[in-house]
Amino acid sequence: MDRRSFNRRLLAGGAAAAATGVTSLSITSASNAAPAPAKGAPRTAPAGGQVRHLKMYAEKRADGSMGYGLEKGKATVPGPLIELVEGDTLHIEFENLMDVPVSLHPHGVDYDISNDGTRMSRSHVEPGATRTYTWRTHAPGRRADGTWRPGSAGYWHYHDHAVGTDHGTGGIRKGLYGPMVVRRKDDILPDKQFTIVFNDMTINNRPAADPPNFLATVGDRVEIIMITHGEYYHTFHMHGHRWADNRTGLLSGPEDVSRVIDNKITGPADSFGFQVIAGEHVGPGAWMYHCHVQSHSDMGMAGLFLVAKEDGTIPGHEPHHTASEEGHAH
Repeated sequence: MDRRSFNRRLLAGGAAAAATGVTSLSITSASNAAPAPAKGAPRTAPAGGQVRHLKMYAEKRADGSMGYGLEKGKATVPGPLIELVEGDTLHIEFENLMDVPVSLHPHGVDYDISNDGTRMSRSHVEPGATRTYTWRTHAPGRRADGTWRPGSAGYWHYHDHAVGTDHGTGGIRKGLYGPMVVRRKDDILPDKQFTIVFNDMTINNRPAADPPNFLATVGDRVEIIMITHGEYYHTFHMHGHRWADNRTGLLSGPEDVSRVIDNKITGPADSFGFQVIAGEHVGPGAWMYHCHVQSHSDMGMAGLFLVAKEDGTIPGHEPHHTASEEGHAH
């Protein structure tokens, strides 16, 4: 989905990517999108401070997995992408459609103990019940004592903390997790977004024979949201593309000394993200991404970042642009 279509709605409830049916909460609806930039300039995030409302469900899926969704019967793994801007508050009306208690626990945002999403704080949700979780974000600034307070901006995630054990081990293994991005005002917005989750020895809980592939066109600004869950440490490597090892994955200018990388160690509950220009300096092709722990990639922890030419063809790759190759796009 291109960014222009993505920006037309606050809650995406229409057609989703063929393989997974992804929906999103966007930060840039028609009513609050930043003004159109000069031709060729990237779009940027608007100012924060909005109060947002979202309805979310947890349910079992036909394949035995569990997922979060924005509509009944349409849960996905990973769950819906949630995007906010520093200063936003989000109220999530959360309904449990399963036969076991479940919860919604976030990383990276602000919440009080009654919104922690754990059994310990009695903020989980019993089967058939509904509760509202409230998450807040803030901009960076100076504390009263003069020290610097970081903002909420970052690549974060949310997950269950109740299924199977008090730590949600069963829920996470079954697919109860999803991505969350908190922007800073004027952060550059992508054309396409893809979520990649290394969960134990799977990618997005997909079998090794059917990994998620992600399709873009040369020149697209692509955002990767990378999350790790499970029992193992991995390394995330992408062929042909590099990013800065900082909050955004982008260099701010020639004075920015952030290290440029194409491989990053990632452990359970880690999350990071970055943007690349698809095919920049390398052109179209079926570019591999994978865990660089050799035994892990040998066991199937690898997929393709498919970068097509303008005519939709991908040199050296067959078949060309098909539904099964659209992967998990926001």
